[in-house]
Amino acid sequence: MRVMAQVCMVMNLDKCIGCHTCSVTCKQTWTNRPGTEYVYFNNVETKPGLGYPARYEDQERWKGGWHLDHKGRLTLRSGSRLKRLLSIFYNPDLPTIEDYHEPYSYDYARLITAPPGTRAPSVSTRSALTGREMNPTWGANWEDDLAGAPARALEDPNIVAMSEKVRLDFESVFMFYLPRICEHCLNPSCVASCPSGAMYKREEDGIVLVDQDRCRGWRFCVSGCPYKKVYFNHRTGKAEKCTFCFPRTEAGLPTVCSQTCVGRLRYLGLMLYDADRVLAAAATTDPTDLYESQLQVFLDPDDPRVAAEAERQGVPHDWVTAARRSPTYSLISRYRVALPLHPEFRTMPMVWYIPPLSPVSDAASAAGYDEADPDAVFAAIDSLRIPVEYLANLFTAGEVAPVRNALRRLAAIRSVMRAHQLGAHPALDLDDVGLSEDDAEDLFRLLAIARYEDRYVIPPAHAEDAGRLLAQHDLSGCSLESEGRPGMYGHDGGRAASFHLHRDGPPESSVAGRDDKGRLHLRLDETTSPARGLRPADDGGAG
Repeated sequence: MRVMAQVCMVMNLDKCIGCHTCSVTCKQTWTNRPGTEYVYFNNVETKPGLGYPARYEDQERWKGGWHLDHKGRLTLRSGSRLKRLLSIFYNPDLPTIEDYHEPYSYDYARLITAPPGTRAPSVSTRSALTGREMNPTWGANWEDDLAGAPARALEDPNIVAMSEKVRLDFESVFMFYLPRICEHCLNPSCVASCPSGAMYKREEDGIVLVDQDRCRGWRFCVSGCPYKKVYFNHRTGKAEKCTFCFPRTEAGLPTVCSQTCVGRLRYLGLMLYDADRVLAAAATTDPTDLYESQLQVFLDPDDPRVAAEAERQGVPHDWVTAARRSPTYSLISRYRVALPLHPEFRTMPMVWYIPPLSPVSDAASAAGYDEADPDAVFAAIDSLRIPVEYLANLFTAGEVAPVRNALRRLAAIRSVMRAHQLGAHPALDLDDVGLSEDDAEDLFRLLAIARYEDRYVIPPAHAEDAGRLLAQHDLSGCSLESEGRPGMYGHDGGRAASFHLHRDGPPESSVAGRDDKGRLHLRLDETTSPARGLRPADDGGAG
């Protein structure tokens, strides 16, 4: 057993209101730069819909993720190493700018500089790439609130197989929002696709990053990622992706998208897993068994043997303690109400979702059932406006049972807690869904009224491990901080205050001292960073 820790996110889709605050704040933090005009590390899609980029879930077209070859071996859909080498200068499996969208803005200066006259001035749409006038026909948020549904929704890869069941007329239309970031997978196909070794998965917390110094812009990571969450910066010629806001998580803070989420639907925590089981789990023959296979990879932090083995293998004690308090472990493994996005891609994603629960009582009443009857309420789950089969195509490779069980538990908790509030006897029996009274109350607190410290359980990084990890990854500094890169602090290459790490040990000026266990701690060194460097906009940078 090889115990490793992974920072994980769970999103409760019942709470997402589609406000796009997460997308805006992520955009302003990470991709508000030339070369990334079309890039959204975080975006919110309306489902059903084509997504961003268009039809990214159709791996018959894009050849992303993994599949089993004729011998049952796990191989990249994009082909062998030789095939990728032969197509290194022409890769037909890359989305074009039309599949994303050509970013555009408006000629607002015309409103200000227009001369006096009787006609009201108007502005034209201009491409952010070329500066020319254009007519937008697609965008990252084009289908918001089913705006494009009549023309495009039936092209959703998740709905093609069940188009007879789903009728997008007024009486049976359904929709929900799906926020997406990089999945930071346990078995990332983008890392395996990269010819230059620039993509890597951090040992300490599982975050997948791009070493900007090693990236050569071959873009096989873009085609290799089945979620299409790796992007090409056309200004720098490098690949970029969601960083899980690692400068924040290292300090014990939530990601920007989580911090600013209006609906409080995101949960962050640690998952302990057995790295030796990952390959076998990803190579599970039947795609419908991949969800259960990934659950078997996760380890119980409350198991004394797991905790002892984790600490013996170098997982810090406070990280094991944080894993016990992890809201993501509770939602994924303990209560099993969170599900992975497209496990059939075999990347073993680590951003999971609680499926949306339509108004069950209303559905039961509309069907003529007595909503106080448990059997009627549970039966109504199969006749919700959001088809269970559609959710299964999204989250469990078409296997309906896990989705139905998650929805039944959510419905039971809703019914029981409503009865408690009214002083009535619950209409539903928790035993029917495998929960106790304590489980129901704990899950209700977590989903409905969890406090900040309950939603985000992120232990800070250990500075004493920095030297070991630095030598292991052969990195002499942060490759994100120069011009045009995600962590830049100005076009002059100047950096804001940061932790300075050196191969030969930190300089004396940066040593804050050792604790009672002899562990070295670094302090924030601002001696080389003028105050203006703290604000990227002050010295010409975009921020």
